Amino acid sequence: MLQNLIDTLMQFGIWGLFIHSFADAIFFPIPAFFLQVPLSLLQPSNALWLATAGYVACLLGTPIGFLIGKLLGHSVLQKFLKKSWVDAATRMFQKSGEAAILVGSFTPIPFKVFTILSGALNFPLWRLLVYAAFGRAVKFYAVGLLFYSYGRAAEGMVKDVSLYIAAIAIPLIVVFLLIKKKIAKKKALEAQTPVEENEPNTDKMDSNTSVRCENDR
Repeated sequence: MLQNLIDTLMQFGIWGLFIHSFADAIFFPIPAFFLQVPLSLLQPSNALWLATAGYVACLLGTPIGFLIGKLLGHSVLQKFLKKSWVDAATRMFQKSGEAAILVGSFTPIPFKVFTILSGALNFPLWRLLVYAAFGRAVKFYAVGLLFYSYGRAAEGMVKDVSLYIAAIAIPLIVVFLLIKKKIAKKKALEAQTPVEENEPNTDKMDSNTSVRCENDR
């Protein structure tokens, strides 16, 4: 049934991918990648336009997936998707929401898992959109650039594109998060320093008070 639906969407070309990618961020269980590739294979010269359509549609669908998670909770995912996908994404979110969204953009796990979980776990929407914009751009345009550059010969390359992207992106994400954590820690220390400096020196005040009392005598 799902394959028939994908075949139907494929007949609509770029608009079919737009619809698929939009639904991918909300409820559709098959990632848009599986329609982007055959469409790019048919028309490699339009691969970048296809990537753009999929990317924009995904970002438009992201807030809706977020809202579903906010209203219904992540239990709704269990009804439509594999439990292993939901459990893996939940573990990633519990460690780091930012990393979960970025890494999730490259994995075979449908992106809706991360949009809905973001809402269910009260992850800020604006941060979801920022990280999704970066991660999904890499995924869509990596496929688009391969087909645009190598034509139909890219079919064999694109099968492992998620693996290659993850191999490069995950170390960069780890470095980014470590730097982000270090900066946040430094700001926290700087915020505490003025407070400590402005605290009254009670020992000195007590000494001055004692001196004044003796003089009064």
